[in-house]
Amino acid sequence: MAEVDLVPTFGAELKDGFKAANAWVANGIAWLDDIQNFYRERSVLEKEHSAKLNALAKKYFEKKTKKSTSLSVGDTPAMTPGSLENASLTIWNTHLTTLEARADEHERYGNELIHKVADPLKFYATKFEDVRKRHAEYAAKLEAEREASYADLRKVKAKYDAVCQEVESKRKKSENAFDKTKAQNHYQQQIHEMNNSKNTYLIAINITNKLKEKYYHEFVPEVMDSLQDLSEFRTMKLNSIWSVAAGLETAMLTKSNDLVSHLSQEITRNLPHLDSMMYIRHNMGTFHEPADKAFEPSPVWHDDDVMVTDEPAKVFLRNVLNKSKGQLGDLRREVDKKRREVEAVKRLKQRVREGTEKKDEVLVVTHLFALQEDLHQVDRKRLTAEVETSSITAAVGDVTLGAKSHNFKSQTFKIPTNCDLCGERIWGLSAKGFDCRDCGYTCHNKCEMKVPAECPGELSKEERKKTKADRQAAAGNLLKPAAGTPEHVAELPDLSRSNTMNSLSSGYAASAGYAASAHRSISGSVSSLRPTPEDATPELPGSRPAARKPRLVAPPPSAYISELPGSAVNGSAAKSNEQKGKMLYTFEGAADSEISVSEGREVTILEPDDGSGWVKVRVDYKEGIVPASYLEIFAAPILPQDTGSSHNRPGSTYSNSGSSISTSAPPVKKKGPAVAPRRGAKKLKYVIAMYDYTAQSESEHNMTEGERFVLIKDDPGDGWVEVEKGGSTRSVPASYVQVATD
Repeated sequence: MAEVDLVPTFGAELKDGFKAANAWVANGIAWLDDIQNFYRERSVLEKEHSAKLNALAKKYFEKKTKKSTSLSVGDTPAMTPGSLENASLTIWNTHLTTLEARADEHERYGNELIHKVADPLKFYATKFEDVRKRHAEYAAKLEAEREASYADLRKVKAKYDAVCQEVESKRKKSENAFDKTKAQNHYQQQIHEMNNSKNTYLIAINITNKLKEKYYHEFVPEVMDSLQDLSEFRTMKLNSIWSVAAGLETAMLTKSNDLVSHLSQEITRNLPHLDSMMYIRHNMGTFHEPADKAFEPSPVWHDDDVMVTDEPAKVFLRNVLNKSKGQLGDLRREVDKKRREVEAVKRLKQRVREGTEKKDEVLVVTHLFALQEDLHQVDRKRLTAEVETSSITAAVGDVTLGAKSHNFKSQTFKIPTNCDLCGERIWGLSAKGFDCRDCGYTCHNKCEMKVPAECPGELSKEERKKTKADRQAAAGNLLKPAAGTPEHVAELPDLSRSNTMNSLSSGYAASAGYAASAHRSISGSVSSLRPTPEDATPELPGSRPAARKPRLVAPPPSAYISELPGSAVNGSAAKSNEQKGKMLYTFEGAADSEISVSEGREVTILEPDDGSGWVKVRVDYKEGIVPASYLEIFAAPILPQDTGSSHNRPGSTYSNSGSSISTSAPPVKKKGPAVAPRRGAKKLKYVIAMYDYTAQSESEHNMTEGERFVLIKDDPGDGWVEVEKGGSTRSVPASYVQVATD
């Protein structure tokens, strides 16, 4: 027969391990309390979860009820939906109903954990603990019996020892007794007693050993095996209860899964267009497109809606038509390009939604709207050009046929320039306008569309000048006032260069009115003066007095305005004697006594360099000091001679040739000396090279014997000094230079 593997037992393997095994079993039984407490707490959590799910479902049921109509058909439906809800709200209702059903399942599961898991665990824990205690009591009795046998053996041994002691005592007495025979008899009897005690003691030892063998090989193993059986029965019951708990949770999850599966099936029925169809059905109404815009005559100029087609209007319409036709082709191509870009981004957006493209949909949509906005702007320009072309062509035909349009380009005029159409000066801080690149025609921005399409084509420089003069003369005729003075305007004196404040010797300028005007202008204010009685126009006999307007007198020329109150008058002889200079480099003042001046700025020399390396100058009304090495001082001025003034200033012209427009590259800003001359010392300190020296790096100067340098920094102890020449400060060996004595 095959050998059968026996399961090891406590009794066979742990002969004297009851106490430890008993404690281990007790711990296992006590652990049942922890397990049943776990399920009780789990039950509480499940019930709390159920309550929270119910509260959540109730909260959103109430919200759905309030928003049902607005979500289904909008805030202002043309037809009320009654109790109907759209498809999405129906699915949402299924969501909430499913949540309530799952809450009920959690509540049921929590109750079953108490009744079918926690309570049985508590019962078995109490029962197993009682059984274990009986095992402990029985084991204690067996141990007490063993200890009793040990005690009996000790008593027999003590009795045997006492008998032996008595034998020894009898022997000694027999030796010293008077009646030796009697004493010898007593001694022999005691020996017999001792032998009997010895035999009794040996028998007791055998009995005790047998009891011990029974205890360790029969009684204790039997109790240990029973204790092992109790522990294994506890595990079996625990497994049974765990199976019940797992089954309860499985049933709960299965029910919840069924509910969620039903919800998933309902979701597939919510087609995207159903909500839109319901909204459309309940909001359909009669659409009234806004009426087209119509011509509205001005309240002060009654007119009709017929386009004006006289000759000046045709010039304007021709220019507009030519501009629109020229732009139309490019605008159409640009619209097609933008539309293709929009379609490409729309396809990208669809791929993002399908999950085949890993991009942020928000960024994609933002980019799509930006492209659509650009498309709309270009398309509006295209639509505008098409409507302008069709409207003008319908009114006057294609008036661009045979026209010679100017090749206008936007231009910023650097010199005073007049408009060839209206004759007025092109003003402004930037003086922007247009000029024809072929014939040199110049005009305002506002006059571009009014210029006739009569470009003679590309002209030479001389032809441009002649054509410019003719255009300016024609434009000047438009600006000439009508002959004579209108009846409603008072006659004004002729104001020319000779009778303004430029000529203080004229009698008119010396009059009281202009003297007062000049006084007020010099003191900083400009005011108008009433004409003197001598200036008034005499009345004609029998006629009504002409209405007189107060004459506004222009402020005096800028040459007679002081820069600061109390300073010399501009243009005076005292100022003409001042020495001038120009900044070679830009200087930024660092101290209060220094002044910041830009490169190329003209300055007035107040105090020349006294050896300190600094010059005091004046710029406008500011005064301060600048480095002498940053300044170029002009020669002493020559007093100007009065050669008379020009009364007839020629009209300004503008030419597009290279002689009138500078094409040189912008000047490169020059850099001043790295270290400005120091202040504080009365004179600069110079050194002279005693030997030739070749620089070993870019931080060193090359030197030739006898060469002179400005000393910037003396030897600090490292054998080098810093010197400056040509605006560059570098180091040289201290032993190669000596301080200049002159």
